[in-house]
Amino acid sequence: MGESTRHICGISGGKDSSALALYLRDRVPKMEYFFCDTGAELPETYEFLTRLEVILGKPIARLNSERGFDHWFEVFRGALPSPQMRWCTKVMKIKPIEAWIGDEPAISYVAIRADEANRKGYISTKPNIESRFPFVEDGVDHDGVMKILDDAGIGLPDYYEWRTRSGCYFCFYQRKAEWVGLAERHPELYERAIAIEQKVLLDAGVDGDADFSERAMSGRQYTWSGGETLVQLRSRRQEILDKHAAAMDRIRQVRVEVPVLEALAEALDTEDDTVSCTVCAL
Repeated sequence: MGESTRHICGISGGKDSSALALYLRDRVPKMEYFFCDTGAELPETYEFLTRLEVILGKPIARLNSERGFDHWFEVFRGALPSPQMRWCTKVMKIKPIEAWIGDEPAISYVAIRADEANRKGYISTKPNIESRFPFVEDGVDHDGVMKILDDAGIGLPDYYEWRTRSGCYFCFYQRKAEWVGLAERHPELYERAIAIEQKVLLDAGVDGDADFSERAMSGRQYTWSGGETLVQLRSRRQEILDKHAAAMDRIRQVRVEVPVLEALAEALDTEDDTVSCTVCAL
């Protein structure tokens, strides 16, 4: 690839991709930054991106801004995205990225850390797009990422106080305690997620108080969180919080000086260690 090659860095709103953008700011002067906006991101994400643009000294291109979740939800006839049918990733993340790049030669810089080198992020199959992994190449691990963010004076997005993955406020990869966090910090967004879920249940003729285990096995997801509706999940708020607090205490007893973010991640994974979206969660 020659001088006409584009250099691109996707930012999800998470710590790793944000740190990579800062890490490459002076190393790759012609870098283009982009963010795939689903129209359903957390307010903390949008606020963090605005601050990040100031430090980068460049705009972060917003992709997919004209056709967000509501549009595609109708196109897919009211089917919730799920691990089995991740249409959200395909049409609101991957397709906009590849359309934005077009057929020009490009190098895509992916924010996978050295301590998670076996993990897979978005890697295009288009022949004109080459993927690079600077953190893996340079040995930058979790501590290195945190140092980059601290040195830049930007720190972490505020949502890391209660969840460890970026992405849509209703992302089906959220753990139970993260759903409770959403209900407490953004009750209006939680209500929107309930409304979407209730529409799916009503259109499918599914009893909202039913056991969803057999239906989940069919590949169709009727609720955002496995096995129960968000209304049911909210009714278990204290049970979920108590379980989460107990997990945090156990981790701190074993690892006295564990950073809060690591303890939070481990506690959430104790409840559900489902691998997150490979595009959204960097």
